[in-house]
Amino acid sequence: MNPIYQKKLKYLLQILMKQLGSKSFNLAPSSLAIGNFFINLQLMISLNKIFLNLLCVTTFVNFSYSKESPLTLWISSFQDQVYYEKMADLFAKKNKGFELKVTAYGFREMPDKLGVALRTGQGIPDMVQLDETFFGVFLNGPSPFLDLTELAKKSNLDKTLHPRRLEVFTFKDKLLGLPQSLSAMMMYYRKDLFEEFNIKPAELETWEDVARIGRELQEANGQRMLALDGTLFDVLLRQKGSDLFDKKGNFLPDENVAIEILQEFADMSQAQVAVMPDRGSIFDPVFFSGDLETGEVMCVAGADWYGLDLFQQFAPGMEGMWGMMPLPTWKGKDGKLGPRTATFAGQGLMICQATQKKDVAWAFLEFVMKNKEANAERFLQGNSFPAYLPSWENEDLLNEHPYFKQSMGKLLVELADEIPPVVVDPRRPQAIFLMQENYFGSVMFGALSPEEAISQYREAMKQSWGNR
Repeated sequence: MNPIYQKKLKYLLQILMKQLGSKSFNLAPSSLAIGNFFINLQLMISLNKIFLNLLCVTTFVNFSYSKESPLTLWISSFQDQVYYEKMADLFAKKNKGFELKVTAYGFREMPDKLGVALRTGQGIPDMVQLDETFFGVFLNGPSPFLDLTELAKKSNLDKTLHPRRLEVFTFKDKLLGLPQSLSAMMMYYRKDLFEEFNIKPAELETWEDVARIGRELQEANGQRMLALDGTLFDVLLRQKGSDLFDKKGNFLPDENVAIEILQEFADMSQAQVAVMPDRGSIFDPVFFSGDLETGEVMCVAGADWYGLDLFQQFAPGMEGMWGMMPLPTWKGKDGKLGPRTATFAGQGLMICQATQKKDVAWAFLEFVMKNKEANAERFLQGNSFPAYLPSWENEDLLNEHPYFKQSMGKLLVELADEIPPVVVDPRRPQAIFLMQENYFGSVMFGALSPEEAISQYREAMKQSWGNR
């Protein structure tokens, strides 16, 4: 068994022992839950009612380390519990009396629990870990999170965390969370099948190349090139210089670009070059044991955590068979390649406004974000590649990865400067869900034209909770 996978299993077993008897116990992997989130995000829409009238009162007292009142942290990843407890032990060695209580919930469960706590004012944690896909849900009304802008400047984190990842947790010029992961997209590809069909990764620079070579492959060998689902849509928009929203809050500011993207991939779908998984999601364990292990497709696009977490969990027997390359893109009018990556999902750490331990919460958060070994440990555990730039000097991040037999770190460092911006908007979670659930698949299967899908998409967003 892969040693990284063995280590993760050990961590999960430790968490299992800690969680037995808990009503909230759930072993759903965090990255798998991201996929399930995009299938079931409608459950979260009702949370808006909790946040619209949210009133948060901030009361701070002088910080002190007290075992009777430990710092509390809610996280949305069971795999991370042992990690944070280990970081607390390291922090306590230099801060006598420090104690941290970590509570791990499921990926979808934690924002729900947090929403209830904020609405009732009862049991609000000092700090939370949230995925960027849930961040928008908490942006209607007064922010429940502390503005970290000045603290980050004093700590130099405003310059040492990747600027594109800082933007993801910034709203109305306030930095409300610190990013833990780069979450940069790349293309994972079957090295053995590329060799068999005499395809070189460098030949797939653009999506046009994918379509052309994919058609040749399909016609000659009946081999499909790419698996995809609707979570790729806003990634493609940003690769092409657009986004779901502009800075003024306009939805789909470049409608023609959105239609062009849907049409291009619909054509690939009809030609059996790019296909949807049987159950509609590239995050489904069955997709790994089915389409990927049987060679139904040769490529799948995913963020760094997709390879570090899901591949190793759901396809451990394919170690060494998958390679990594930049995401295909488009050429601009000047003939130059556009960004060969974009970001998708990824967690950040926030301090709740209601905390009475602002200073100790920030001290611990700063330690976790700036400690190079801590950043490397999350990567080595199979979680994500860090957003903290100085940690990239750590050789452990740049060495050949044991599963892929290739350096993921070197590829991500190469692509990091190409990451396009994300426009943060409270309606972004709703927009992502609607495209994933209602429209992307309909266009790929020919049930809707791209124009019809975008028209219906706009109407659905007008009726959404985000505009009320």
